[in-house]
Amino acid sequence: MKANQKANQKVSHRLPQVEQLLQQHFLSPFIEKLSRPVVTKVIRSYFAEIRQSAVFKLQGCNGFNIIEALTSRLEGVLLQRQTAVINATGTIIHTNLGRSPIDPALWDAVKEVNTSYNNLELKLEDGKRGQRKGLLNTLLATLTGADAGLLVNNNACSIYLLLHELAKGKEVIVSRGEQIQIGGGFRIPDILALSGAKLVEVGTTNITTADDYIDAITENTAMVLVVHQSNFAIRGFTESADINELSRRLPKEVILAVDQGSGVTCEPHFPEEKSVLKYISAGADLVCFSGDKILGGPQAGIICGDASLIQRLEKNPMMRAFRSGRVVLSLIEELLVRKLNEQESGKGISERLVAQLAASLAKADRLTRLFPSHIEICSLKAVVGGGTLPDVDYACWGVTLAGDPLKLSRDLRLRSTPIIGVIQKKQFILNLASVPDADFERLIVLLEGYLIDKKGDVESDCRAERVKAVI
Repeated sequence: MKANQKANQKVSHRLPQVEQLLQQHFLSPFIEKLSRPVVTKVIRSYFAEIRQSAVFKLQGCNGFNIIEALTSRLEGVLLQRQTAVINATGTIIHTNLGRSPIDPALWDAVKEVNTSYNNLELKLEDGKRGQRKGLLNTLLATLTGADAGLLVNNNACSIYLLLHELAKGKEVIVSRGEQIQIGGGFRIPDILALSGAKLVEVGTTNITTADDYIDAITENTAMVLVVHQSNFAIRGFTESADINELSRRLPKEVILAVDQGSGVTCEPHFPEEKSVLKYISAGADLVCFSGDKILGGPQAGIICGDASLIQRLEKNPMMRAFRSGRVVLSLIEELLVRKLNEQESGKGISERLVAQLAASLAKADRLTRLFPSHIEICSLKAVVGGGTLPDVDYACWGVTLAGDPLKLSRDLRLRSTPIIGVIQKKQFILNLASVPDADFERLIVLLEGYLIDKKGDVESDCRAERVKAVI
């Protein structure tokens, strides 16, 4: 009897029509967030795989749960889209998490100039075409003491541009202890070679004196380049050349350039870091640094220094490829105005959070009282991160969550707003030093939904949260 029923069971090899499937309600949130063409592409790709499978040839459509499979695939695609996350890693400027968040007040302040036509390359005083610099020169000169400034896409562009324009075909002297590599394989020797400049190494890994630089100068020397060590530190028996001394002793035709990197200008919380202002006042001809680290702006590279050298950089053919757009320029302008006015929204995220480290204890205590069965308080260390202050950490507080750390890490990454913590000593930890107040309130709601209100399979709950977030 059963054999006859199975034999009589109808096997359909007819998959749903794609256009009809796109009308189904379960795909609506994915179409909204991914676009109809992308969802269509995922459907067609999945159907192509089905048609090639042995299961389909034997059982037809009966062997597949198409809705469940498509939902899973589209959720995976959706996870690739940029989304706000809660940074509970203890690394305040986290490169993987977008470095410095833009202050909401700053973002709102430049909304109109970016949603309207603006005077990006128009001089309003005479109606002629202008450069896309705006108020930048004036603001940077006031903040750093430099004659002029220039804005490019990032600090790697800054270094390449000044080498290509000012030292192509000539020698650039760099200490052996400063021939660094930062994230993404960016190496100082490689960028020199690419720019057409010739690297001249001086000193040793731990000691480079002013005499080392002066003794290496030849008639073909164009520049001495001093490089911020960024994401590492050399301790113990070390010495580096004094910038004042170098500036005094270098021949006038040899440019003294500094890759300051971190963007410390006048912030009071980072005395360990030599600021852009100090390099300029010590006699550096050019100083370049990042706009999205200590400064707290969008991704950008900033070059400050001698006006005649800045003008040469502006005329370099690569400048058109490296120049920033109006969104970045307007944000940097507004940030510098607020910084000079000593407003809170003119401070970078690192400056604000380092000043509030003591508050991490109150936050940790609040979480332990809210979730006593799941959370314990712990003392931790925080770092600024982003290739700044590599040898400095700060005492702070956070919490550990009870349970399998790998499962906790995955589950919390899949919440409607992902929570990014760290695993240390086989425990999942939320370091609260890198969680701003607004994010902390959201963190409480998310943890309540996960630790208290969850029912059934946690991963299914997390997937549901992600889908719900796009509706």
